Amino acid sequence: MRKPDRILDRDDDWAELSRFLAFPDPQLRLALVSGRRRVGKSFLLRALAEEGDGLYVTAVAEEGVVTARERLATDIARYAGISPHLLGGGDWESLLATAIQLTARRSGVLVLDEFPYWLTHSPELPGLLQLLYDRSRAGQGPGGRLIICGSAMSVMHNLLSGTKALRGRATLDLRLPPFDLATMAAHWQIADPQTALRVHAILGGAPGYRDLANVPPPQSLPELDAWVPATVLNPRQALYSAHEAEYLLREDPKFTGSALHYGIVNAVARGATSPSKIGALLEQDRTMLARPVEALRSAGYLRYEKDPLWERRPVITLADPIVRFHNLITIPMLNLVETGRSVQAWQRSQATFLSRILGPHFEECCREWVRNAEPYGAAEQVTATVVNDGKGQARHEIDVVALDRHAGRATVHLIGEAKATVTPRGVADLDRLEHLRDLLARQGHETGSSVLALFSTEGFHRDLIDTARRRGGVLLVDLPTLFGLREPPVAP
Repeated sequence: MRKPDRILDRDDDWAELSRFLAFPDPQLRLALVSGRRRVGKSFLLRALAEEGDGLYVTAVAEEGVVTARERLATDIARYAGISPHLLGGGDWESLLATAIQLTARRSGVLVLDEFPYWLTHSPELPGLLQLLYDRSRAGQGPGGRLIICGSAMSVMHNLLSGTKALRGRATLDLRLPPFDLATMAAHWQIADPQTALRVHAILGGAPGYRDLANVPPPQSLPELDAWVPATVLNPRQALYSAHEAEYLLREDPKFTGSALHYGIVNAVARGATSPSKIGALLEQDRTMLARPVEALRSAGYLRYEKDPLWERRPVITLADPIVRFHNLITIPMLNLVETGRSVQAWQRSQATFLSRILGPHFEECCREWVRNAEPYGAAEQVTATVVNDGKGQARHEIDVVALDRHAGRATVHLIGEAKATVTPRGVADLDRLEHLRDLLARQGHETGSSVLALFSTEGFHRDLIDTARRRGGVLLVDLPTLFGLREPPVAP
């Protein structure tokens, strides 16, 4: 099925959904689509239903069961070209069976968007869908294609877990990610890489944020310094970070009104990277935090990053940039922000933004670039790690490493350093990477073919470029390269 021109990127996701629709099976087939709020799920599935002559239905928050069924009946009647009165009074089972049957006749798809909203008042729905699915597989019910979608990640993941009714019945579990750095810049139409990187560090890649901005996208760093106070630091705007951060957490019913979950998110934003550190900030025993921390991770609010070279607990970080921005910038400056001095709040926050938001975000963007770059993306893991220098008793952080593990050792394909500095990188940075490569080799890891990579927001000194060309095996990645605007200036 042809992807409409209005759908930016999403080629792989569209291909997966198209294969799901086109699979030669006359019986009912089920797919789940999930992803955080504003990531573009509804936009994508509306287009899919339109292209595939399907029926798109969306649930409404805080709507009663009677009104929800009436709304579904109206959508079905409109799709079938009949009067809604012919379907009035139908129960969930009959309405869903009718919708599936009608879309199957047209070889279309039935999309039930924001499905978790219905579950708040009709928890029997997964069981009814199981019944319809099993009847179809037994040749006693309509076939067709059904897609269930939702933003409450824990609810969506739970639908297919354990002994739940839909366990083992979905053939596709598609989790829609935010846009990457380059796609986000194209979506916002920001041509300047420095500016686009900072917008991505603040908001991430959720495309829906552009519709909330009541100010044109910034095209330079001076424009960004005016744009931030006018949007994410403006309590009168929909894009205000405090509103959005709270909205994202309230989206999942598991965390609504939970002070503990909000406290955990705040602690991680402040730098707590393990349950023990989170417990210390919250004055809670770490054993009491295991379940809520895991719940936040499984729901997509926290991210675990495991060090591939050391048997240690994963490093916990925030998954959503705007939640991080809210906790590190907005909350500390709340008095200024709420008294109309957002410009002053943003000026005072520059050191925090550069060191605790832009720097770590740039590192993650560099790791993501490596994951999608040949041949390093073929590595088992692309992450950060730590190397201990036995002689100097020093601990060295490696921002980007691509490797394969085998028998307690690693074959290291790439060793990289990513720094959002204010000056170009020099030869000393390359010398440091060579030292780290030697340390890894002395610890028994295979580094003979390791590429050394330097990532920079401000480019590279001429002597570094010349030295990299002479030595070989060096990759220099600046912002235009990171955005896919040109090839690396030095090839490995």
